[in-house]
Amino acid sequence: MRTGYAGIFAVVLLLCGCTFHTGRAVPENAQFCDNLADRVQSLEQLHLTTTTAPPAEETACVQYDPTYAMWFPVMDYAETLQGKDAESFRAEMRRRFQQAADMGINTVYLHVRAYWDAYYASTLFPVGEYAGETLDFDPLEIMLEEAHELGLSAHAWINPMRGQTDEGMQQMGTQFPVKQWYEDTEKRGTYLVKSGVLWWLNPAYPEVRRLIADGVREIVAQYPVDGIHLDDYFYPTADAAFDAAAFGASGESDLTQFRLAQTNAMVQQIYQTVKSVNPALQVSISPQGTMHGNYESQFSDVRRWAAEAGYCDVLIPQVYFGFENEVAPFAETTAMWAETVTCPAVSLVVGIGTHKMGREDTWAGSGSQEWLEHSDIPARQVELILSMAQVHGVAIYDYATTFQPETAVEAMQQQVEEIQELLRR
Repeated sequence: MRTGYAGIFAVVLLLCGCTFHTGRAVPENAQFCDNLADRVQSLEQLHLTTTTAPPAEETACVQYDPTYAMWFPVMDYAETLQGKDAESFRAEMRRRFQQAADMGINTVYLHVRAYWDAYYASTLFPVGEYAGETLDFDPLEIMLEEAHELGLSAHAWINPMRGQTDEGMQQMGTQFPVKQWYEDTEKRGTYLVKSGVLWWLNPAYPEVRRLIADGVREIVAQYPVDGIHLDDYFYPTADAAFDAAAFGASGESDLTQFRLAQTNAMVQQIYQTVKSVNPALQVSISPQGTMHGNYESQFSDVRRWAAEAGYCDVLIPQVYFGFENEVAPFAETTAMWAETVTCPAVSLVVGIGTHKMGREDTWAGSGSQEWLEHSDIPARQVELILSMAQVHGVAIYDYATTFQPETAVEAMQQQVEEIQELLRR
């Protein structure tokens, strides 16, 4: 139970996120919208559904084309946030953002909800594990302030469906919708479904999609984020038992098509929710790097998202493969994505990973030793991406493996310098 933290944040909801940092240095390729407006809303407004949203109003935000992005995942909070006071957290995030900016990064994806938890002021989800029970400051507010001071575009990154373990659910306060569903014998196993050790939201129910959308609204209505970023944790399994009740009640005959439709409905509602608050905010999605993985494992209809407006503004496939990967070689996979994204309203940014540097790539087949034998793969990938007219940038996963690598330390330091040269050309 973390009621003290929740109580503090109930006040913070009305106070934080209402000031965007104007007056900072603005790079030439930043695209702005006008009419800065106060984002503060009442707690009652946070529960509005997309059908009763207030009129959309554009507020100041910054996007970049090309986008040079970096992910800052939730695991980092064990080092940066856990047990820290506000000034220590601020100083550490400033240092990290500065490192990224010095390399040429202009956009950061900040993990703020990974497991039905919140690293921001929320009435819908409990506070995140790494925040502790006595935290008296708002992590997202501080991260946005520091990122914006450096001219970075800062996006709130969430996993819309992935939840917590039984232990986490049992400790969760009863004021949260997911806990209420967990204790409801009809909704536990339907609205919430256990896969592995985690509980997941099932998007086949309108009430579930509404909660996910309201959770997004809670962020964009209160904070000066520049966008919402969705990770690839959609359906956790292909097991038909996951949503057997909903599928049976639907009368549909094709489970794959049924699940694709539910994911589409969820993503579309998230998109509409964001745009109803501020049309200038960017919605980005980072799907799996292979097409079969999206359709056969996570039921993400990425071809539709890439070809039709209304689902996302940017697709960032996780092409975390080497050039010699036997199943999904980097160059060919990147070219496939460039051919897939055909909607003029959707930009393609290619995600690469530095986390494989100096390690065996177990699933790469004959290319399993590539990351051990070659120390220049990330820079070569960036160079290829920047040479492709259809691609609007690169995103790097992640901060820690780029600037605090556990393997290939000297090689990665050299890669940072080479990537810096490429991004600053």
